[in-house]
Amino acid sequence: MEKDSKIYVAGHRGMVGSAIMRELEKQGYTNIITRTHAELDLKRQEAVEEFFEKEKPEYVFLAAAKVGGIVANQSALADFLYDNMILEMNVIHSAWMNGCKKLEFLGSSCIYPRLAPQPMKEDCLLTSPLEKTNEAYALAKISGLKYCEFLNLQYGMDYISVMPTNLYGPNDNYHPMHSHVLPALIRRFHEAKEEGLTEVTCWGDGTPLREFLYVDDLANLCVFLMNNYSGNETVNAGTGKEISIKDLTELVAKIVGYEGKILWDNSKPNGTPRKLLDVSKAANLGWTYQTELEDGIRLTYDDFVNNPTRAER
Repeated sequence: MEKDSKIYVAGHRGMVGSAIMRELEKQGYTNIITRTHAELDLKRQEAVEEFFEKEKPEYVFLAAAKVGGIVANQSALADFLYDNMILEMNVIHSAWMNGCKKLEFLGSSCIYPRLAPQPMKEDCLLTSPLEKTNEAYALAKISGLKYCEFLNLQYGMDYISVMPTNLYGPNDNYHPMHSHVLPALIRRFHEAKEEGLTEVTCWGDGTPLREFLYVDDLANLCVFLMNNYSGNETVNAGTGKEISIKDLTELVAKIVGYEGKILWDNSKPNGTPRKLLDVSKAANLGWTYQTELEDGIRLTYDDFVNNPTRAER
């Protein structure tokens, strides 16, 4: 990308999209276009087609998505499949139809099988069943990355896909029921501290292992790949390090300053037992993460405390 290339960031108000915006501006890119949901509903094919015909972006970062944790995924299976599939297909197809030079599709590590060999390599995709608690979202993301791959194969395009591990950071969603585990824990322990609660109950038994990547590190990788990678195979984005949910919970409680007792509700689902990405491809390309987990959680907690509207989402 040139510094004055016309770049469209889809989903620029979300956690990932806003981080990509920060990274692009930090690196001196000056011709970035965006649209809010009110201005452009990406689920409406005609509206998306009109936008691309008018603006003709040269590069696209597709970070828009309907996202959520286990509760949100399980309670809205059809919505997660339809909304994500239709919006990504509209954007990718319109980009191709209007001569977009390069598109980067942002997916999720949940595309990989529930019991995939660990750490999960990019080529383990579709080798065994998915995790049921987020199957709908995973299927939509798999469809998006495959459409990019097929456009490359059939039409010689240069559309790439990035599959991040669990993300966290500024501009996250801290909703008590619809958020992912780390922001949900931040809100839960913050409120418990404020209310003087002596104990907090968390889902599952704390044994699952998870990997977490600070969203600004992902944004740096996204811009790096747009400039340095072409290929049909997706690229994993992570740290290569994992932590148990129990240890994560205790770390968040420490950072927030909650000193009460932590209980576990074994009747609630754990989700996938382990999700660690093989990040050797990104490393071989010359990229590695910068933000350690404890430092990133402290930055994220500052975002939560200093942006009260986040707590209302």
